[in-house]
Amino acid sequence: MTVLTAKRSRPARRPLLIRASSVGLAVGLVAALSAVHAAAPVTGVGLVPVSVAQLAPAASADPAKQLPGAISVSNIDFKRGDGGAGRLILRFSGDGAAPDLRTQGSNVVIDVGNAQLPANLQKPLNVTDFATPVQRIEARTAGTGTQLVLNMGSAYESMAYQTGREYIVEIVPRAATASRAVGATAAMGQTSATTTSRVYGGRPVTFNFQDVPVRTVLQLVAEESNLNIVASDTVQGNVTLRLVNVPWDQALDIVLQAKGLDKRRSGNVVWVAPQAEIAKYEQDKEDARIAIDNRVDLATEYVQINYHNAAQIFKALTEAKGIGGGSGGQGGQGGQGSNTDSGFLSPRGRLVADERTNTLMISDIPKKIAQMKELIRVIDRPVDQVLIEARVVIANDDFSRELGAKFGISGFTNDGKAFFNDTIANNISTQNSIYDAANRNSANPPPNPLAVGAITRGLMSNLGVTNPAGSVALSILNAGYALDVELSAMQEEGRGEVISNPRIVTSNQREAVISQGQEVGYVTIQPATAGGVATPSVQFKDVLLEMRVTPTITNDGRVFLNMNVKKDEIAGFIDTSIGDVPQINKRSVNTAVLVEDGQTVVIGGVYEFRDRSDVSKVPFLGDVPFLGNLFKKKGRNKQKAELLIFVTPKVLKVAQR
Repeated sequence: MTVLTAKRSRPARRPLLIRASSVGLAVGLVAALSAVHAAAPVTGVGLVPVSVAQLAPAASADPAKQLPGAISVSNIDFKRGDGGAGRLILRFSGDGAAPDLRTQGSNVVIDVGNAQLPANLQKPLNVTDFATPVQRIEARTAGTGTQLVLNMGSAYESMAYQTGREYIVEIVPRAATASRAVGATAAMGQTSATTTSRVYGGRPVTFNFQDVPVRTVLQLVAEESNLNIVASDTVQGNVTLRLVNVPWDQALDIVLQAKGLDKRRSGNVVWVAPQAEIAKYEQDKEDARIAIDNRVDLATEYVQINYHNAAQIFKALTEAKGIGGGSGGQGGQGGQGSNTDSGFLSPRGRLVADERTNTLMISDIPKKIAQMKELIRVIDRPVDQVLIEARVVIANDDFSRELGAKFGISGFTNDGKAFFNDTIANNISTQNSIYDAANRNSANPPPNPLAVGAITRGLMSNLGVTNPAGSVALSILNAGYALDVELSAMQEEGRGEVISNPRIVTSNQREAVISQGQEVGYVTIQPATAGGVATPSVQFKDVLLEMRVTPTITNDGRVFLNMNVKKDEIAGFIDTSIGDVPQINKRSVNTAVLVEDGQTVVIGGVYEFRDRSDVSKVPFLGDVPFLGNLFKKKGRNKQKAELLIFVTPKVLKVAQR
């Protein structure tokens, strides 16, 4: 039997509890425990280790007693885990393998003295592509056993445990392990978690066990954590694991996961049992609770709804999917009822909404009624309101300029045989006037020589400005000829601004609409039916300034606006055979924007610019330098139009009375 040197003795109520010194724990404790365990079950054995030496059976300590070839390594597998962790899995051909893990410099060495390594597995493995601290794995024989060397490329933490015929070594980056060292005790929840999905912060411990009963390991964890651990009678079996500087709560989860166990905590007491047993316990507990609820007498209470609609609250509470089927029928005058397991009610509960008095009637067990009243209290409260102020600005800037000229020459020779005018019609008119004058002269009737008559004037080029702002005209009469020249010019400038400022107040998440404008009528013709006549009718078209907005107040005090703003105006009318049809200019913006409370933003804008130059001239004559201006008309037109839409939301706080 091995003699242990302890720093201090344990209390008499725990005679088998041994606290090891910081130097180490002597080898052979498991052999002693195995002898006691053969006579009676071992309970109450505990350990608070700081540095624990390997506990291995005596047969494993002496290689000469092993049967050569009895156990061999059947497979070597490497995987990448969560957080960049590497996982090495050794599978053995039989039970009883005794692996030993140690750190040698920057490498991790695993010795399995009683397991042989087949020739096909004696080769190095390059695992750099897995992006873990492990860069290379060298598998080789060491005497009659097996040795694996893990070459590391960065700082790491290692832990190992054995379950059945598998020996698992996890290499975790040190940065990942440091981030877990917060809030471990509070993190022990209803179910056990994997080693990478939990945050552990218990005091680091070092375990190195070979085929030790699970109940013994639980006792060691209880001593380290100062928790009371109650193990169910069905917790059986042995475990082999080596954990170096692992938080005690993580070590507990590893043991539970390896043996298919689970835990439940109540205060500082932890109950450990198989997962199926805990699941059955919780199911039985829930069935008992439901049975008790079915025996409780029903109560009835009336809840007055102040700021909401009773029918809408009834619909929300009875149609909550995943809690109960949403079904209801008529219940009471102006109300609705439900006597099925619907919404937040129990199977025996009933909810009635009276729309006339805006009241809810709840008939259920007292516990459910209290929950419903608290839920209604949260729902039935006043919501804040929002004042939305919009400004639609339309700015126009017009400029136009025209220069034109009129030129004409007309006359006839003294013998009356040649006429000059702009058109043949004017020549005929001049000739007729001369003949009329001759006919009035009785002394010289035709074909006597013609008398001088009036000259009918005509223009050879009529390119003047239609509505000139100013003009200059020159006329020359001499020897039966008339020369007319007229220069005209016009320049227009116009600037205008139209501002529309709609405002509206609405509740949070409620659509509001405000509009202003007119209806413009126009005539349409209905097609004639068989044997009938076409029928005229008057249709109307809306020309509106309209704003539609749905505000949502966020938790941080900003306002999310879903809005549609449009501004229509009549541009003119188109003349048709049956009447005038209005021509409407449309301007609109449809957007969703997040705005600070009281902040003004531009949610839309359109800028238009037109620049047009026109020239009308007489071919060839209009191209003559200087004199060509008498035969041409020039025009320049510029138009600028800009549409801007501003919006300013203001939150109006509404306090509950």
